[in-house]
Amino acid sequence: MADAVVESAKRAAAQQAVRDHFDPSATHVGIGSGTTIVYVVEAIKEVSTNLAIRFIPTGYQSRQVIVQAGLTAVPFDSLPEDTVFDVAFDGADEVDLELNCIKGGGACLFQEKLVAERARKFVCVADYRKKQDRLLTNWPTIPIEVAPVAVPTVLKGLRTLGSTNPKLRSTLLDKSGPLKTDQDFFIIDAPFKPLLIAEDIKAGKGKGDGSDGTWEVNKLSDAIKGLTGVLEVGIFSGLNGPDAEAIRATNSVKTVTSGQKPVAVYFGNQDGSVEVRTAK
Repeated sequence: MADAVVESAKRAAAQQAVRDHFDPSATHVGIGSGTTIVYVVEAIKEVSTNLAIRFIPTGYQSRQVIVQAGLTAVPFDSLPEDTVFDVAFDGADEVDLELNCIKGGGACLFQEKLVAERARKFVCVADYRKKQDRLLTNWPTIPIEVAPVAVPTVLKGLRTLGSTNPKLRSTLLDKSGPLKTDQDFFIIDAPFKPLLIAEDIKAGKGKGDGSDGTWEVNKLSDAIKGLTGVLEVGIFSGLNGPDAEAIRATNSVKTVTSGQKPVAVYFGNQDGSVEVRTAK
C-alpha cells in the first residue's frame, strides 16, 4: 500500500510538471534517470508523440524509457556544442529550501549534470519523501563519481573534509565488486552533517567552510570537486538556468557559467496533491 502511494505521488508530480513546462513545439528535451522519470515520459507522450523532438537521456535506463515510449532518443555527445535544450526533467534524492539537490542515488549524476547545465531550465520531479529544509536530513550521503585508480586518494580527502566513513558503492552482489557508472568510474557515498544554506550562515549557525565542522552546500561541493580524481559531485547547486543565462548576457568577461539548480521542484504528496517549490 505504501509503495502504491509513493508511485501515485510521483505520477501526480510528473503530470503537473509536464503540463507546466513541456512545450510540444520544443526541439530538445533532457530526460533524467530514476523511477520518477518513467512518469514524466508517460505524461509527455500523452501530450505529444512528435518524432522531431529530440529527447536527450542521461543514461541507459532513461534512453530505454524514451525509446519504449516511441519517442526519439539522441545521445548527448552527438549534438553540436552550442545546442541548448528547451527544458530538462529529472528527479532528486533530496531537495532543500534553496532548491539545492542531492542526486546520484542511481549513479547517473555526471550525465545528469551535463544535461541540466545545457538546458534553459531544469525542472525537478519528486515525491514527498524528498522534500526537506536542508540537504542530508533524510538522505544519508553525497554520491561522488571518481576514477577507479583515485579511490584511496579521494576517500582520504573526504575524511579530511569531515566525512564520517565514506564508502565505495558496491553492486547488489558484493562478489561482483564496485558499481560502475556509464563512464566506467566508481561511486563513493560520503556522509556529512546536514548542510547549511545561505540564511544559516547569516544567522551565525556556522562558518560553512568546514573549519568548525559545518559546511554550506556550495562550499562543500567545490571542496569535493577539488579533490584529484573526482569526476563529479552529486550536489546540484549554485545558479539555475535563467540566472546563468542572465549573467552570460551581461558579463563582458567570457566566463563559463551554467545553471544546474532547478527553477522549480514538484513534490507529489500522499493525498494526491502536488506542492511546487520555485526559485526565489
